[in-house]
Amino acid sequence: MKTNIVRIGNSKGIRLPKSVLEQCRLKDSVEIDVEGETLIIRPADVPRSSWAEAFSGMAQHKDDKILDEDTALTTEWDRSEWRW
Repeated sequence: MKTNIVRIGNSKGIRLPKSVLEQCRLKDSVEIDVEGETLIIRPADVPRSSWAEAFSGMAQHKDDKILDEDTALTTEWDRSEWRW
């Protein structure tokens, strides 16, 4: 597909047809990389999108233990002054 570069304010851009946007699953934000003279546009990763799979894998490998010691109510102040 061939398209023209168009002026957008002080910048320039390209128009992407709806079918291309849908095929590439491009929505509101994208990541742009340049490799040599090639421009690569891909969907932006959603932060924490793979956390559920990572935590599931940790649980399967029994690697999902709490790292901090249980410090709740371990000091005299905690036992006498803290109200839940």
